[in-house]
Amino acid sequence: MLVRDPTRVVCPVIDVISMDTFQYIGASADLRGGFDWNLVFKWEYLGHAERSARLSDPTQVIRTPMIAGGLFSMDRKYFSKLGKYDMKMDVWGGENLEISFRVWQCGGSLEIVPCSRVGHVFRKRHPYTFPGGSGAVFARNTRRAAEVWMDDYKELYYRSQPLAKQVDYGDISERVALRQKLHCKPFRWYLEHVYPELQVPALTAPSHVIKQGARCLDTMGHLVDGTLGMYLCHYTGGNQEWRFENGLIRHHRLCVSLSTEDRVTAILAACDPADDAQIWRRQGLLIRHAKLDACLDTERPALYIEQCDEEKPSQRFTF
Repeated sequence: MLVRDPTRVVCPVIDVISMDTFQYIGASADLRGGFDWNLVFKWEYLGHAERSARLSDPTQVIRTPMIAGGLFSMDRKYFSKLGKYDMKMDVWGGENLEISFRVWQCGGSLEIVPCSRVGHVFRKRHPYTFPGGSGAVFARNTRRAAEVWMDDYKELYYRSQPLAKQVDYGDISERVALRQKLHCKPFRWYLEHVYPELQVPALTAPSHVIKQGARCLDTMGHLVDGTLGMYLCHYTGGNQEWRFENGLIRHHRLCVSLSTEDRVTAILAACDPADDAQIWRRQGLLIRHAKLDACLDTERPALYIEQCDEEKPSQRFTF
């Protein structure tokens, strides 16, 4: 593959080897790499059309917006031409983000080859130290990638991770010059042609905290199907950052919905504007469900909906 087209960067399906027993656990081949606006790498399932196409030919390569970083093959001359690694990143983290943006925006492509599998022992902790802590090192590296490659869309990263702005990212002039020298495409092109599935909030859309006194609506670190709670407001975004968009109460790709089990408990779900359970209206200080005559209530540990009552403190929110 690399002989025919040296601009292709390929990686295997990464299987898991248990660090405790060395058991070999095969991973799904219907995955590709992606990220959310916190710029943390994640695996995500292919869309229905891609999975259906692979049923007739499971050997098809999979175009991926992002690679995990530790396992890939790349033509040596192309690696050098493209700028190798950003040598001013520290220790670990963010380098896969940077090289993925660079390959795609500068004329190459990233692919997963399903017929190639490599087992990896995933450690429970890093065997090395991070100067200033792993969070600061990851923020520095991620900021370098965002500042060089993401154009104005870097603001979506800072909106998600506002504390990252306090971390110095060093001199990026060489990497900016490299991008200009290679005549690389803008980040908007990457979003439109490589990763159109990524939900892109409006750059000017305001984010909110949703308050009751000193407490704010919080994901509590939960993901899909997780409940929501109220937590002491910290005003640094993260789990307490919300946006109202077209009736959705959105936290990145997750939206406030109702449990399918009781239709009362508020949960997080993958955002879907066609799902009636996810549509809400602001009515004064109340957050009213658009279809049901009920409002969000915080009287229990997990948020739920209850008959609307403007006088009930547990239903009154400020933004």
